[in-house]
Amino acid sequence: MRHPHQGAIATRIGRSLVALATIAAIPSAVAVRPALAGASPAYLDARLPVAERVSDLLGRMTLEEKVGQMTQAERGAIDGDRDQITSLALGSVLSGGGSVPADNTPSGWADMVDAYQSKALATRLKIPLLYGIDSVHGHNNLVGATVFPHNIGMGATRDPRLVRDEERITAIETKATGPQWVFAPCVCVSRDLRWGRTYESFGEDPRLVTEMAVGIEGFQGERKRDLATNRHVLATAKHYAGDGDTVFGSSTSGTYTIDQGVTVTDRKTFARIDLAPYVTAVHEYGVGSIMPSFSSVDWKEDGVGNPVKMSASTELLTEVLKKKIGFDGFLISDWEAIHQIPGDYATQVRTSVNAGMDMFMEPYSAPQFVRTLLAEVNAGRVKTSRIDDAVGRILKAKFELGLFEHPYTDRGLAKTIGSPEHRAVAREAVAKSQVLLKNSRGALPLRKDERIYVAGANADDIGNQAGGWTVTWQGSSGDIIPGTTILDGIEQNSSHVTYSEDASAPTSGSDVGVVVVGETPYAEGVGDVGNGHTLNLSDTDKANIDTVCSAIRTCVVLDVAGRPQIVTDQLSEMDAFVMSWLPGSEGAGVADVLFGKRAFTGRLPVSWPRSEGQEPINVGDRGYKPLFPYGYGLRTAAHHGH
Repeated sequence: MRHPHQGAIATRIGRSLVALATIAAIPSAVAVRPALAGASPAYLDARLPVAERVSDLLGRMTLEEKVGQMTQAERGAIDGDRDQITSLALGSVLSGGGSVPADNTPSGWADMVDAYQSKALATRLKIPLLYGIDSVHGHNNLVGATVFPHNIGMGATRDPRLVRDEERITAIETKATGPQWVFAPCVCVSRDLRWGRTYESFGEDPRLVTEMAVGIEGFQGERKRDLATNRHVLATAKHYAGDGDTVFGSSTSGTYTIDQGVTVTDRKTFARIDLAPYVTAVHEYGVGSIMPSFSSVDWKEDGVGNPVKMSASTELLTEVLKKKIGFDGFLISDWEAIHQIPGDYATQVRTSVNAGMDMFMEPYSAPQFVRTLLAEVNAGRVKTSRIDDAVGRILKAKFELGLFEHPYTDRGLAKTIGSPEHRAVAREAVAKSQVLLKNSRGALPLRKDERIYVAGANADDIGNQAGGWTVTWQGSSGDIIPGTTILDGIEQNSSHVTYSEDASAPTSGSDVGVVVVGETPYAEGVGDVGNGHTLNLSDTDKANIDTVCSAIRTCVVLDVAGRPQIVTDQLSEMDAFVMSWLPGSEGAGVADVLFGKRAFTGRLPVSWPRSEGQEPINVGDRGYKPLFPYGYGLRTAAHHGH
């Protein structure tokens, strides 16, 4: 709760700053366009070039209005007092993972976003709000949306067109409910499977990740003018840069072991592995925003031991990204990321703004952020030119999105959310993501007339197969979204199916056993190995494999997980082994390849370790001897008529 006197003090300071800023702004406003009595301001003229509109609007803004544009609050922090959007002149609001309206439906979302937007349009200059959300594998916070495989599965498809189609559908489903901006795609290069965000990466090879950056085109469209349609959203390439390349044990965030840790590297290697996808994101796809990582970088050139948080790195944010690579969009900080910069709050704010951060995700401290940045500018510690650069970048995105002309939600495509057409694309993605790692004695494809015994909780748990970032931040087990489970898919193909979650039902008479093993949902550092997680199979999963594979002549094992798990000791028991990743809402896509309706074509986007102790292991390493190498994947022919 705010101290009762703070508001009055802030208001007094604010008034004097407004007066100062207004006086300071008058010359530039006049220089841009002489004010004509009764004429509509130039920035509202959609026929003018975006740069001219930005310049005109900037010239009219007070310092307080500019700082407001640089501030992003969580909807949960402002929902009880939506007038904060107006009083702080907020530039953006976000929904964190699981931050949803009471009515979690397309209309519930759109009504909520539009209500916030009306508060932004009540400000003096009527600058519309940008609403951001983590649509990382579909519009995953919305119950009923099409939920795609997580990125690691999409990497296994080796199909950039499919990734572009996925993000095109995600953009349509997201925009129809209000948000115009997504914190996706993650173009991190995952170099250590112990990282809890491994499944958010397309793979360990920067070339593969760079190919999949075409997803940005799915989000934003092929041309700048596509952004203003109801089919596209502003994309965010994240997390710049090196978040998948941190050293195990280097994290200082709570009990995390690797997430938000330190990337220890030299500049040449960093450019080749960690920076490469961002160059493509900027040069080929004109990505509109980039989110710097929680992680730090520690350059070997100047001796290890002095890591710099990405949010504080002038070298990487301004010198490399904005100047050298030529990024002309805006930078959005990650969730309270600047709080990890050394020093008091004023130092954190000043350091990050001066390093090049443009908008600040300060979910629960937006008023404090505004006050602090105003004081820093007023004291001369942050230049107004830096503020103008930041705000100009943010306004550019808003003009390109057409928000000044159409600030409210276009609900015209809401009827397509979770449609059969959209789900068909997700089902194709699931099928193409399946990686066949072992197939002895022709175990796969299955025949419809075989009596199939299915075991394992992950066979019939849509929450587990969707993983983290589904309805809530961490995701959860159970029947949380509509769709088909892997068991549903198997039952659609065969009428001779017995399901026993714990393999306790009699196996006699079965021709084939299908054991579905894997992980339960987690997100970010919560899923780090060493933080209550391991790459090893659970005792229950091992027991299910032992029970079923010893009793039934043909035994098939599917792994539903966000990363490879250690199966070295169990592999000899299985006739077939399939990596199913986290398929999302369309589990029937797994059955499509099991029964030969589609061929197995997926290939590993990461190296599969023999043991947890072998991590990190990546293609190209010296002494490279994984259980299955990067790019491995057996193929089968499709048997249509099966």
